[in-house]
Amino acid sequence: MLTKLCICDGKLVECEDGNAVVFVYTAPDDAERRYLVDVLKIDEHTLNSSLDPDEMSRLEFEPEHAAMIFKRPKHYRSEDNFLFRVVSTGAFLFKDRLIITRTDDVPLFEGRPFIKIQSIQDVCLKLIYRTIVHFVEHLKGINQISSELEQQINISMENKYLLNLFTLEKSLVYYLSAINSNGMLIEKLKNSASKIGFTQENIEFLDDILIENNQCHGQTEIYSQVLAGLMDARAGTISNNLNIRIKALTVITILIMVPTLIVSIFSMNVRIPFAQHEYGFWIITVMAAISAFIIGVLWWKRRW
Repeated sequence: MLTKLCICDGKLVECEDGNAVVFVYTAPDDAERRYLVDVLKIDEHTLNSSLDPDEMSRLEFEPEHAAMIFKRPKHYRSEDNFLFRVVSTGAFLFKDRLIITRTDDVPLFEGRPFIKIQSIQDVCLKLIYRTIVHFVEHLKGINQISSELEQQINISMENKYLLNLFTLEKSLVYYLSAINSNGMLIEKLKNSASKIGFTQENIEFLDDILIENNQCHGQTEIYSQVLAGLMDARAGTISNNLNIRIKALTVITILIMVPTLIVSIFSMNVRIPFAQHEYGFWIITVMAAISAFIIGVLWWKRRW
């Protein structure tokens, strides 16, 4: 699917082909791929890499354009089961146009960064900046989810909450790799600013983007270390909860077992005391109750 955009009053708006300077290809079909490769001379391997979620961020220069691949968070859905993934996005910067390729149809040009746009270079840089903001938003969500899971672990014996924490930890590993890869891309963009055609204002914005990305990387690293360090404690909490339940069940079993033993002895098919006694049943019942009471008192005083 192709979306054509132009810059109007500092904003990106959809327009006709003649005025468009930004072309967004979402999950391009075979015909669109052939146009990009044959007409616009985009390297086929680079095009495929821009749609590969496992591809690392990088910057390459072709005779007529600069090719960038950067990582951004994948849109989270409930069926993902606490696994936050990353996807690749391609940005091919020509002199008069910007080609963007992606696999999922999610809003790219939203938020405050896209209210003052002067050129396609601005679009490219603000797209990377918006990606960093998107990572930070997901980190806040991951932190909130992990806090809720920790509360569930404290009162539960099930492993599913612990497994969900493991999944979140795995997500942070993906994010660390992606953010670090984007950082290297930003460094290369800064070093190649004159070759790409960045203005002094663009270069200053690149410095801000690099700082934001480093802060995002540090925040992700802290979350990952804290979550990894607490996994053993959470597993110990589940084991402790299980031991408490087993202890309670053991107390109940013993309290039932001793009276059952007394009643069983007086229920044998042989001559036994109180067989002819008028209050034999009640005597045996009182003996069983007293035995259960004594066991309970001993358990409480000795704090077993």
